Parts: sequence; structure tokens; C-alpha cells
Amino acid sequence: MSVIASTLSPLLAANTVTLAIYFGRDFTQMALLTGYHLCGVGVAGVIFVASARIWGKRHLYLLGTVLIIISSAWGGAAGTNYASLLWARVVQGIGLAPFEALVNASVGDLYFVHERGKRMALSNLALFGGAFFTPVLVGKITQTIGWEWSFYMIAIFAGALLPFIFFFVPETAFARPEYQASSRPGENASTSLNGVHDLHISGESKDSQTPNQSGPASFEKQSTDIKNRNARPFANRVPAKATFLQSLRLFNGRKSDANFFKLLLRPFPLFFHPAVLWACLIQGTLIGWTVMIGVVLAAIFLGPPLWFNEVETGYMYTGPFVGAILGFILSGLLADWSTKLLIKRNKGVYEPEFRIVLVALQLVFGCVGLYGFGVTAERVARYGWFLPDLFFAFEVGGMVLGAVASALYIVDAHRSSPL
Repeated sequence: MSVIASTLSPLLAANTVTLAIYFGRDFTQMALLTGYHLCGVGVAGVIFVASARIWGKRHLYLLGTVLIIISSAWGGAAGTNYASLLWARVVQGIGLAPFEALVNASVGDLYFVHERGKRMALSNLALFGGAFFTPVLVGKITQTIGWEWSFYMIAIFAGALLPFIFFFVPETAFARPEYQASSRPGENASTSLNGVHDLHISGESKDSQTPNQSGPASFEKQSTDIKNRNARPFANRVPAKATFLQSLRLFNGRKSDANFFKLLLRPFPLFFHPAVLWACLIQGTLIGWTVMIGVVLAAIFLGPPLWFNEVETGYMYTGPFVGAILGFILSGLLADWSTKLLIKRNKGVYEPEFRIVLVALQLVFGCVGLYGFGVTAERVARYGWFLPDLFFAFEVGGMVLGAVASALYIVDAHRSSPL
């Protein structure tokens, strides 16, 4: 479903000029159909993340799918009513928000630290790869059966996937004990030991220990007593596995005792946290440039001197799609491998900052792509269509590498934060 959801933002990229003529609007007003759509994603994302922290993610995936079905059918039926299409795009953005904001967190729920690299790369490929392959199809759909069917197709496929999501996407969030809230090994070990101490020897104060109990033999005896007396408490804390019918519930209890409204407001001060600000800039900068290129691409190639049609403009997204796949392959191969290598060099201690090394590749690919696209797109009569498309692929590959690196770091280092 992430692939289907990822098609929504670039849905109008290949036929922006065609729709401008159809609705009798200028290019800026057509670009606002994407701009307000992204506003819907951003506002809804803040609300949905807070809801996911308290009640889990399953109900949000189902809600998002239903909203995508309704808004896509609405958009296709908008006719010549620009305002109706605009609001349909906003609702599409709200439906997209759970898949944009929560899929990476679900990867963190399901996999251990050393298993997340490839899965995180795959989830980002689903989001970015689907986004860049969409215009390739939309251009052909628009020319063959009309732009309305690009909306109807999404409604049809999302409707077909809804039963699968309902029956086969259980809740991944789990209310863990406080001492397991962190993914950092150092913190986890420390809090785990404190948790064992509090659980096992509560009632035995330090003052009650006599001097003759402080020797090695006494310590050995205490350790044995702790193990013998308290082998069961951890087992008793493990809940029974949910049955299939129980897994179909929209809600299965609170995942956090935090106040919903505090969680709703908490992301805003977190923007001033250096790590969060860094992750937002790493992801947001190249994503913003990618959206900008998508908006202007139709204006560059549909007009003089190349005079592309919708299909040919859609084919220009083949390069970014290939770039997204290459970014996925590189990040999947390097994310866990580089982390394991750095763990060995760090004497077996894992630090979430090891995930940041992929950003070096983002710098290379992203800068080559942006500068190259700017130079060649400005002189498209001289360079033709291939070089701008090639540099667009470099930019998208860099974006995927940065998105995987920052997502892995945030999930590993700030697991308990409402991000």
C-alpha cells in the first residue's frame, strides 16, 4: 500500500500543462494542487504520529487507505471544478500521511537494530520508487483514456488492497517496559540492570547489608539467590500471543500513558533538538528540491524547444526511478555492513551515529545531481533531454541515501520520541 500511496504526490507531474489548459488556470494554480496536497500530508502527519504513539498504527493505516479510496474517486469525478479537485488533493494528502510518517517506525517495531538497514531501504524504495515511476504511467494514461483515470486507477487498486490490510496487517506497536524503551545498547544495558535490581531485590535496602556480605563469596551468593528466586518475573511479563481474531481489532489497548495533546505539541520543540533538526534538513532539503524539479519538469519539456507531449514528459521520470533503485541498492548493501564494521572498530559497542556515514554518499550524489540538472536544464536546446534526466537520477539517488541514513539514525537513537 505504501507504493500506491507514494503515487499521490507526483500524480499531476506529467500532465500539469494539460490540466492548466483543461481548467483554464495558470501554471502556479496548478502547482498549488500539489502544494496544498503536501500541506495536508504535513498537518495530518503531526496528528497521526501522536495517535500512533498512544493507540498504535493499525487503525491509521486503515483510515489512510479508506481516505485514499474516497479522495481518489472524488478527484476523478471533479470534472472542471478546480476547487473540488483541490480539496480532493488535500484529503489525498491526509490519507497519504500514515504511510509517509509511520512505515519507518513500523520497521523499527518489527526488526532488531542489525536487521533494519535493508528493510528501511526497502520501505524507502516503496515510497520513493513508486513516486518516480508514477509519472511514467500517468503520461500514458492521460493521453490514452484521460487524466481522470489516473485518479480512478488509484481508487481501484487501493480498494483491492483494503481487505489485505484489514486481515493481514496486525498492530506492530507494543507497550514495552520502561527499561526497554531505548535502542541504545549502553542505555539499554544500564536500564536493564536497574530494572532487574528493582524487580528482584526490592525490599533489600543497601543499609541492611553488613560488612561481611560485601566479599566475593557474598556477591556470588546474592547473584545465585536472585537467579533462583526470580527466574519467573520476566516470563510473566510476556503477554500471550494474540489470536487471529484479536489481531483484527482496530485498537488493542494504549501503547503509552502519555497525554495525547502533549504528544501532539511535542514535535514542535523537538525541531530545536540538534539530531531532529539534522534529520529534517537531511531529508527535507533534497525532497524539497525533488518536488521542485517535478513541478518545473513539465514546463521545461512540454514547451519549446523540445515540445514533448505528456507521454514523453512522463518517460523523463524513468531516470529518477532508476536513481531510486540504485540508492536503495547502495543503502541496503552499505547500511548494515558499515555499521557492523564500525562496531568492530569501536570494540563491539554500537552507537546510532554509525548510521550517519551514508550521508557522505548523499552529499556526492545530491550535489552532482542538483548542479548538473540546473546547468543542463537551463540549456536544454544544447544538451537535449538525456543529461537532465541523468542528473535527476543522481539527485534522487542521493535523496534516498539521505532518507535511509536519517531514518535509521532517528529510529535507533530516539526510539521513544514521538517522531
